[in-house]
Amino acid sequence: MKKLLNTVLLFIVTILFITGCGNDMATPTAKVEEFLGKYQKMDSEVLTQLDNVIAEDSSMNDEQKKEYRSLLEKQYQNLSYKIKDETITDDTATVDVEIEVYDYATSIRKSKDYYKEHQDEFTKTKETIDEDNPLDNDGANTTDTPTDDNNDNDNDNENESESDGLLEEASEFIDYKIKQLKNVTDKVKYDITFNLTKKDGKWYLEDISDMDRQKIHGLYEE
Repeated sequence: MKKLLNTVLLFIVTILFITGCGNDMATPTAKVEEFLGKYQKMDSEVLTQLDNVIAEDSSMNDEQKKEYRSLLEKQYQNLSYKIKDETITDDTATVDVEIEVYDYATSIRKSKDYYKEHQDEFTKTKETIDEDNPLDNDGANTTDTPTDDNNDNDNDNENESESDGLLEEASEFIDYKIKQLKNVTDKVKYDITFNLTKKDGKWYLEDISDMDRQKIHGLYEE
């Protein structure tokens, strides 16, 4: 779901740059406020792109997609921000912003931890993981063959990565994760620095980083 969230935001950011950056905004700060305001107001371009990306996702059923869309709408509508600083140097500028969003990252991390530690509650997924990762109840490899310590670490990392992938695709896990996300009330603050360039007397926002996309979604963990 995290990958889908980032994909959604990437599409929306592209649309906002295309439709919004051509407007004659007097200052870099005003340009950033216009950009963030499109999320808060659920601009029609944002909703259209959101629907298109969710419709293409094959890991969720129709009900999950509906609930997932509501979660993203909740995140965008409740996004708040504070302009902390604006610095202009010739035809370039930076705007430092503190945003506040729902802390989805912590919820998803806790969901994964709970899911892995209580697999008996999720029979279908447990069987799938057991078949692909033949581990005993303690999480140790059942093979008694001595191996190099570095190889052990590599195998553990591979097993954990494979398990994470199975969890992301499992319908039961998506249901559980969405349920927990609905209960999120805690918020988290992130700092984002927006970069702008002036061309022909107009300020244009530069594309934001993947890390900043995660922050807007409430998915970034330091």
